[in-house]
Amino acid sequence: MKMGLLAFILAAVILMKSDGFIVKGPAAHLVVPLGVSAILTCFVDKSLPIEGLMVVWIRADSNSLVHVFQDGVSVPEAQYQDYRDRAHFFTDQIQHGNFSLLLNNVTAEDKGFYRCKVYNEHDSSETLVEIKSVERLIVSGSDHSISAYVGYDVTLNCSVDSHITPEEIEELSWKKTDTYQDILVLLFQKSRIITHSSHEQYRDRVEFFTDEISKGNFSLRLKSVRTEDQGIYRCHVEAGNFSGNTTVELAQLGFSALHGMVLMLCIAASGSALLMSVLWYLQHYRSQNTNKALFLQMLVVCVPNLIMFFAFLFWGVIEGFLNETVACCAHYFLRPLLLLWAAPHSEHFPGERKTTMHCIVHLQYSLFANVIYSVLFRAFWQKSVNYAEFDRVLITVLFGIMILISIINIVFLLAELIRNKDGRMRAVLDFVSDIGHDVLPPLQLIFLFYAFKAASHALFVVGVFPLFLTLTRYNWNNACEKKLECLKSVSRIAWLIFMIVVNVIMVYSHLMALEKEKDCAGWACVAAFLQVLWGIVVLKHSFDELDLPYRPVVYLFGSVVVVLVNSVALMAELILKTVNGERAVGDLRNIVFPSECLFASSVLLLVILEPFIKYNQQCCQNSAESNQASRSHQNHCSQDNAAASDESPSTGSHQNQSSVELHELRPLLRTQNQESGRSEETEGTDSLVAQTSAALTGNTSD
Repeated sequence: MKMGLLAFILAAVILMKSDGFIVKGPAAHLVVPLGVSAILTCFVDKSLPIEGLMVVWIRADSNSLVHVFQDGVSVPEAQYQDYRDRAHFFTDQIQHGNFSLLLNNVTAEDKGFYRCKVYNEHDSSETLVEIKSVERLIVSGSDHSISAYVGYDVTLNCSVDSHITPEEIEELSWKKTDTYQDILVLLFQKSRIITHSSHEQYRDRVEFFTDEISKGNFSLRLKSVRTEDQGIYRCHVEAGNFSGNTTVELAQLGFSALHGMVLMLCIAASGSALLMSVLWYLQHYRSQNTNKALFLQMLVVCVPNLIMFFAFLFWGVIEGFLNETVACCAHYFLRPLLLLWAAPHSEHFPGERKTTMHCIVHLQYSLFANVIYSVLFRAFWQKSVNYAEFDRVLITVLFGIMILISIINIVFLLAELIRNKDGRMRAVLDFVSDIGHDVLPPLQLIFLFYAFKAASHALFVVGVFPLFLTLTRYNWNNACEKKLECLKSVSRIAWLIFMIVVNVIMVYSHLMALEKEKDCAGWACVAAFLQVLWGIVVLKHSFDELDLPYRPVVYLFGSVVVVLVNSVALMAELILKTVNGERAVGDLRNIVFPSECLFASSVLLLVILEPFIKYNQQCCQNSAESNQASRSHQNHCSQDNAAASDESPSTGSHQNQSSVELHELRPLLRTQNQESGRSEETEGTDSLVAQTSAALTGNTSD
């Protein structure tokens, strides 16, 4: 049928004359974008009757029928298969002499010459239309998946093959395809690389090869590959009416040398903590060698924690994220200060014992708070482009005041540790340090509430209430013990309740301020530990006793058990992430800082409850001494009974002698008890007298 129709058309072209009308086409050739629709223009200079009218579109190079209009209707069954459902007439315009053809979804194969032929009963004419080129946007990448070792750099290929220059590219994005949503890796938009729009997982780890962009090379360099980077990445390009994309798979991530180093460091930290603590115990309790015990104690305090510092540092390079890495590294770098405060043998440290112990804990709090809030300020600054200029200035000023207060604290504390001399400058630094320590927690909350867009109506309550409470601590002991005539134990219990209330309020306020952050739980754990440290620093202003009962037990828990828990958690997280591609905990701050809070809280409770513990120990010691004296006297009486068993006639005289001895012994013991002033020993003395009387009576009856 197609061949017959084509022969009929060719015969008509030969036989018919073309002097009745003129068929016109486009003024120039067509350049058509790939995938869009093109209009092939064909019209006559006057209207033609529909009766006997036939319009034929033919592909000139292959004589393929593109479309036919005959006797007032289209004839789609005459179309060549490649143009079926793609080529259409404007049927309502044909009666006006418009025979143009709409060609949809232009492909690269549509390039070439097209002939438009118009016939009626008397005349015929034609025009030629050329699709000179089909603009194509070809985006190509890698044909196979890419493998890489964790910790190394990898390149994901994306090339744009087009006559379109980089300046004409509206947007080029690298995204990682995910189950729920795509993650933006890096964006090129309007001739600029937009780095701040990258997801936190890839920020500061991805870049283009800027010298190659002009050549259409938009390959992505991914630095320090992590196991969570495994997946499929898509390079998508949009330029005007064109778009294209390619995908690259990053797979077969291997166990790198840095992974092995982290595992070895965790094992070394656990092993050194156990070994050195055993050696310290043997020197301290067996050989009583104080110098060696002090040296081993310094090793237990410093070596495992510095090893864990490097373990978290390398973990941050290969797997961890910035907030987690900085918080854990800073904590383990400063952790020996808290351990030194809780450790035995602190009396052998240089300088005045009380001053040295207070300064090292205060120094840890100031340094750690400085690091943490610097990281939070960095997080604010990255999103500060959406803030008003006044808010940015105000938050920056608040942060500057906080840093200045912390620096003054640090200078004062270092001066205390190194020189420990009186003077006007020392008095000024001491005054500024004390005032700064009181206002620092409220300032921190105000900074967080403003910087992270929290509920501003709660700002006054949350900020001023802790300030009011902390300012009352200077006269706490005098007001409670002297003015209210409270016992020292009651004062400490009241102080414990006060500290719990304040710290709960502060931690809850941190949660409110950071609730919109993705790692809010991790920040809450850090805030809780900071508050416990703050409580220790505040407490030492009021209670300066350092002779803590059960001190070695708490010290071993902090120096050994906490290190073991954190090193095992880090190893488990590393292995599970490498094997499964997903982290088990997600944020190691949720393990590191709760375990540290448990240790620091134990120390804090020991300081507060020291009188109760000492009192119970004294009672137990007195009871033990009384029982030992009773057993010793009973043994002595037994020996006397054995010696007197052969002298039964003198029983009466022995009984009289025992009564005299008992009568003389009771006043003597009571006099000694009154001189010592111990009510517990009175009960022990009465018990001893009763036992002695029973023993003497028993001997007499025997």
